[in-house]
Amino acid sequence: MTERKDRILPVHRDGKKIYDIRMTGSFDGLSEALKEAGIYGSKICIVADSNTSALYASQVKMACEAAAVEVFVYTFPAGEEHKNLDTVRSLYTFLIQNHFDRNDVLAALGGGVTGDLTGFAAATYLRGIRFVQIPTSLLSQVDSSIGGKTGVDFDQYKNMVGAFHMPQLVYMNLGTLKTLSDQQFCSGMGEIIKHGFIRDAAYLDDILEHREELMNRDYDTLVRIVGRSCEIKRDVVEQDPYEKGERALLNFGHTLGHAIEKLKNFTMLHGECVAAGCVAAAYLSMKRGNIDQASYEKVRGAVKAFHLPLTFEGISCEDILEATKSDKKMENGHIKFILLHQIGDAYIDRTVTDHELTEALKEIEG
Repeated sequence: MTERKDRILPVHRDGKKIYDIRMTGSFDGLSEALKEAGIYGSKICIVADSNTSALYASQVKMACEAAAVEVFVYTFPAGEEHKNLDTVRSLYTFLIQNHFDRNDVLAALGGGVTGDLTGFAAATYLRGIRFVQIPTSLLSQVDSSIGGKTGVDFDQYKNMVGAFHMPQLVYMNLGTLKTLSDQQFCSGMGEIIKHGFIRDAAYLDDILEHREELMNRDYDTLVRIVGRSCEIKRDVVEQDPYEKGERALLNFGHTLGHAIEKLKNFTMLHGECVAAGCVAAAYLSMKRGNIDQASYEKVRGAVKAFHLPLTFEGISCEDILEATKSDKKMENGHIKFILLHQIGDAYIDRTVTDHELTEALKEIEG
């Protein structure tokens, strides 16, 4: 039997390590990882949605108890519609009633909704307490758990209220990916192939070459692929922790994807919406003469390989265009749109017109 290849990926700021991303296959090492991150002798509140709590809360609580004075579990209803200030308010009340102070810790156990919400609560409770990310979905493992962006939706405007607040630790049990449906897993692959589109063409080829192993949740393949995606996001975040410049490249496919996600009332998964947005952005890159037809078809092929949508239905291009005007990526009245010089080389553009966006949306209209 071959030895499992776990991985530790440090994240730095100004040359100093601020936390580790740990990739492993179980929760067995969580208590030791917490201690190594300086988390011991405090109270820990595990925050999880109703689905994830039923699956993993008892295991994680047991692991946390070896590093904590006392461990609580706060469960909220599953679903993007609960990623709001009402849920945060309820969590604040729970923390106050259980006498959590500035030395205590929140642990986000679950997907991106849980991680974003818990991180925001940690950033604002008592003006900021420590938190850890324990992401259980592929999407959260390669995207939302890394980089300290936290937030909640406000009146259906996605992530409009938030804060930058770095975790003390990101602990990934890749074994949790076996419980995901293929649709949920492929939603995470939407963010993974995006990393190839914007930063590493050879990585995209590796992903496509090992599609079958990924879909079968082969552990060593997951460590390699998830690890490379985490490296790409880490490297961008280290250069631009507060999204003043280069970090915006990670939003490839997101400007139109977020608008579609909102207007579909979150009935399409995040990675599905991002994938459709990537196709539209690649089309616009081709129309501007940056990439050729073959490269555009390669983007489409990568999206299709993981059963992600090439099109959207049921909403108008006009409504999507209007929704982009309320996106947090607007800057001085202009959309910061991410385009490709070529696959693996993205750039920020502030000159995309409404006509161009409409043309790109018509390309992905079902």
